[in-house]
Amino acid sequence: MAFGKGKKPAVDPVAVAQQQRAREEQEVQAAFRKGITALRDFIAPSSLEFKSTHFQLGTRYARTYYVYGYPRQVYTGWLSSMVNLDEVMDMSMYIYPVESQVVLENLRKKVTQLEAGIQIEAEKGRVRDPGKQAAIMDAEEMRDKLQVGEERFFRFGLYFTIYATSMEELEFVSHKVESMLGQQLVYSKAATSQQEQGLNSTIPQLVDQLQIRRNMSTGALSTSFPFTSADLTQDNGILYGINMHNSGLVIFDRFSLENGNSVVFAKSGAGKSFTVKLEALRSMMFGTEIFIIDPENEYQRMCEAVGGAYVRLSLNSATRINPFDLPRVVDSEEADNALRSNLITLHGLLRLMMGGAQVQMQGGSGAMMPALAPSEEADLDAALIETYAKAGITNDPLTHTGTPPTIADLYDTLLHMGGTGPQLAQRLRKYTTGTFAGIFSQQSNTDINNPLVVFNLRDLEDELRPVAMYIVLNYIWNKTKSDQKKRLLIVDEAWQLMKYEDSANFLFSLAKRARKYNLGITTITQDVEDFMGSRMGRAIVANASMQFLLKQSTSAVDVLSDVFKLTSEEKKRLSQFPVGQGLFFAGQNHVHIQVVASPTETGLITTNPDQVQQINAAQEAGDFSQPQGTIDLSNRLYPGSA
Repeated sequence: MAFGKGKKPAVDPVAVAQQQRAREEQEVQAAFRKGITALRDFIAPSSLEFKSTHFQLGTRYARTYYVYGYPRQVYTGWLSSMVNLDEVMDMSMYIYPVESQVVLENLRKKVTQLEAGIQIEAEKGRVRDPGKQAAIMDAEEMRDKLQVGEERFFRFGLYFTIYATSMEELEFVSHKVESMLGQQLVYSKAATSQQEQGLNSTIPQLVDQLQIRRNMSTGALSTSFPFTSADLTQDNGILYGINMHNSGLVIFDRFSLENGNSVVFAKSGAGKSFTVKLEALRSMMFGTEIFIIDPENEYQRMCEAVGGAYVRLSLNSATRINPFDLPRVVDSEEADNALRSNLITLHGLLRLMMGGAQVQMQGGSGAMMPALAPSEEADLDAALIETYAKAGITNDPLTHTGTPPTIADLYDTLLHMGGTGPQLAQRLRKYTTGTFAGIFSQQSNTDINNPLVVFNLRDLEDELRPVAMYIVLNYIWNKTKSDQKKRLLIVDEAWQLMKYEDSANFLFSLAKRARKYNLGITTITQDVEDFMGSRMGRAIVANASMQFLLKQSTSAVDVLSDVFKLTSEEKKRLSQFPVGQGLFFAGQNHVHIQVVASPTETGLITTNPDQVQQINAAQEAGDFSQPQGTIDLSNRLYPGSA
């Protein structure tokens, strides 16, 4: 069969269509494969809806603002309040250099216009406009600086987009931001009907679609330096931890504040004792002496490691502390009042011992134990004065070096005096010849001269603990007044003192007067509600210039939020902090801090049962390749601290 010359075979339309579909499928598959590997598909929101006053990005609401008005003078760091605001926000700055020659020509024309306007108003007899006069002065000053190259000129645009989870939250945050800027006479406005252009201007793609700018010189522009953040660092002081906001070091000297007092609040296991022991250990390196009241035997390893004095108070202990001891003060005014001051302290102590103190129960309510009647108070006061007089001690400071009396002497005085004396003596009897005799009824045999002293109260009966804490505090206070050095007093489990009105008043009195004697008091507690529920507890917090809030129980968050005026974000985080993280307040500044310790420090101060067991096992096995009591377990306590 022959074919005609030059003719092409017929085209099969079905085959062509199949080939076309195959090519299209290959192109679709290639586009799909290309699309699933693009970064934008991973970061793109599920939806994006723009409205006139805001836009919705997936499930979040957002609004873009631009700044259109500035005061005549702006100050360095005026933008730091925005940078440090604890809200989700994107901020963009657009800076356009302008040729100095163009600016000089425009300023010359502007000055000419202003001077002409002033001259015309003067010819018409109008009152001089001070605004125009100030504008001329500013323009002339700028011309001089531009002419010599001292300043340059720029066009500056500032936009920011705020985000929220609901419209109500968006309105709240918007009002807060506008008010914050308005207080500095910096005026902002929502980009109405330009939210899409606003979003494009604040995301990192270098596109200024709003184009709302303000003329600024080099000096004015430098005040808007954006890399400012909450910082709490001094040239002197100890390292407290890492600033979680900017990864800076929190180095601080608590004695540089109005007073050296601090409070530490945390739930059990949040790291409060670890934090305080770390501060004490580092403070000792700078020559600060440390007193610690330890009710749970948590400070023994650290005390032994640094060669401190560990005083164990119990009914079986040989240690004796006489509450009738007088301080040997150098200050003549203090010396004149030494006896009277100690008498007042003894009144509170004896009320506590005789069961005449008000017990602060949970929730802040008070339950009265058998109180001392006015006649009993008067007889007790007379007996105290007579007891000191029998020992040859009067208001004359020269007599204060004699041997002081004891509770046994007071008991004898009460027993042989008239009125209610014999009854008071019977209530005091258990401390002289009864169950609790010995520990506080004999002359002191503790004269400690050591940079670290720990008073252990763990083995004392519950009834004796508040009495012992009161007496130990008085002993420390007398030593502080007699020998003034830079010292820290750490009161652990302070809620045991706050349960009783007299002991709470005494601790508050120490907190108020400590600064005069170069003493800083650290109050630690885990029962925040009970502590803050008492009047004295709140007063002690108010007299502390430094506060440390670690992880809290949910019930304590509301109490602390009200006292410390926390933001909503801080309040939310307070119950979610990991171990070793918290809020660090120093004066008016506060930062989110991560407490960090070296492996050596961790080995000396940790109370984590697993770590302590491994440390003891290593020592028993004779592993002394590292300093005694140290094992690199810090990551298990505070991640990243190594």
